[in-house]
Amino acid sequence: MLREGLKALLNLSEDCQVIAEASDGRQAITAAREYAPDVVVMDMAMPGMDGLEATKRIIKERPQTKILVLSQHDNERYVLPILQAGAMGYVLKRSFASELVNAIRTVNAGECFVPPAIAKMLLVNYRQQAAPEPDPAGEVLTEREKEVLKLVAEGRSSQDIADMLNLSKKTVMCHRANVMSKLNIHNRANLIKYALEHGLLELNQ
Repeated sequence: MLREGLKALLNLSEDCQVIAEASDGRQAITAAREYAPDVVVMDMAMPGMDGLEATKRIIKERPQTKILVLSQHDNERYVLPILQAGAMGYVLKRSFASELVNAIRTVNAGECFVPPAIAKMLLVNYRQQAAPEPDPAGEVLTEREKEVLKLVAEGRSSQDIADMLNLSKKTVMCHRANVMSKLNIHNRANLIKYALEHGLLELNQ
């Protein structure tokens, strides 16, 4: 019923022609091989071979064929794998008919198509993956230890640091030992490198 509805819809568009149909992933691969379509509208949920595997195989055999996914799912568990597999677009089944036709035209032109809700989800996912890793120094070192690390990296002696922070030399040496132990760093060269990498020391200092 879904295929019949889609076929009737697409045949109403002057620039779209349905040249083949398939009821499962294996039939889709065979039809793509035989009819060489410009665009395949691929359902994710099918008996036997699903849309993800069928997409991978069609793209491997015919990379010039564009895959547009039609699915009821709008979460990253379904969206990301199919796009990573090479699909050019993703349309939700609850979308308007005009959006599906527009999506077909878009991917046929070699461009990607995703509805705003999917685009927002992908953007959030990307930002989470691209977020900088937590600063280990910020997690394991106390504020005083970070102060001592910065001054050690600047080349200050333990006595200089003690005078600047109003501490005893013994206390400074204790902080310095704690820093080296926590970070597993045991020479000043690597302390300098660490301080630079974690924003505790500027290159122009």
